[in-house]
Amino acid sequence: MKIERPRGTHDILPSEQPLWRKVTAEMERLCALYGYRRIQTPVFEDVALFQRTAGEGSDIVQKEMYVFEDRGGRTLALRPEATAPISRAYLENGMQQEPQPVKLYTLATYYRYDKPQRGRYREHNQLSVECIGSAAPAVDAEVIGLYDSLLRNLGITRYELHLNSIGDRECRPAYLDKLNAWLDEHADSLDAEARQKRQTSPLRVFDVKNPQVRALLEDAPKIGESLCPACEEHFAGVRAALDEAGIRYVLDPTLVRGLDYYSRTAWEFLGPDSSSQASTISGGGRYDYLIEQIGGPPTPGVGFGAGIERLLLSLELEEISADAELLEVFVVAEPGRSVGPLVDRLRASGISADADYAGRSMKGQIALALKRARSTLVVTEGGMTLRRRGEPDVEADESSLEELLRP
Repeated sequence: MKIERPRGTHDILPSEQPLWRKVTAEMERLCALYGYRRIQTPVFEDVALFQRTAGEGSDIVQKEMYVFEDRGGRTLALRPEATAPISRAYLENGMQQEPQPVKLYTLATYYRYDKPQRGRYREHNQLSVECIGSAAPAVDAEVIGLYDSLLRNLGITRYELHLNSIGDRECRPAYLDKLNAWLDEHADSLDAEARQKRQTSPLRVFDVKNPQVRALLEDAPKIGESLCPACEEHFAGVRAALDEAGIRYVLDPTLVRGLDYYSRTAWEFLGPDSSSQASTISGGGRYDYLIEQIGGPPTPGVGFGAGIERLLLSLELEEISADAELLEVFVVAEPGRSVGPLVDRLRASGISADADYAGRSMKGQIALALKRARSTLVVTEGGMTLRRRGEPDVEADESSLEELLRP
């Protein structure tokens, strides 16, 4: 019986790990640099958390969540996104009592039942950055700037930041009246996806995939034309902060987010992949009503999610790689000679080391050492010889070995 990985998942092989570690290390470094602290939430949550925050009509709730009943009869869901769980943790653990805003990030796996595509998996890895407790436009710009810095630091040059404001409780209802009136006039031109999205949330019609419908919607009323003064002022503040930081952006009046909890600022980073499904490498926005939806006081928040697989695809398209991870030394010995104590001693000194466990000849061991390590230590009855590429051999002895090998 042949058992394979479930559809929509993938193995991250040892050969791929150097680039993963390069990306995630830079993510963690930047988050710490910006004052964000790591948080970890459970892989599964009460399904009501996502139903209440994402919206009953969202794609996540309608068709993408992995939902199951545990042995205690509780209905749970594998987490499809990070913002709601982090907000729940913020509220449940009393973080509203800490100095605000509370700046959090996580690197974790997420689960959505969707058609697997290039850079899109049912189990995917994601960086999520959340700043909870401040409504300042400068915070929106800071969160956006963090991801912009990540792309630049990794060497990605072909990307665009698309930016919009989707209003709030004050101005969105009047806008939706205008939009619905326009959609009524053009109902015959909408496809099934657009009609379904309109039923759940009219703003979501701008998220349809059909090129003909998207072209039609270019003439629909835009939320930016109906913003209240407070939203206009906030959006102007975000743009001014981005301009001051030298972060380029494209104003995109049809940009919306697919979850009900978003308000005001919304954005996406588009990467070098020209395919419609893999071009978005990060998306985020402001969610000033989310914590109220789960029983907390009015609490502003803003953040983003960024798929690691999508980002790695962008690195591949820009031909950016990482050096292979090598041992400091591989110990080669005559067959039958034990080098276990020597390898243990090197490891105890903080020097990464390994030896042959497959009975190879010395020639085979040396060939393996050249692939696995920066240095080769050849141990024979006559002594020890240290070899490094492009350098003359060095005779080593027990007393100087660690000094010779230490990076």
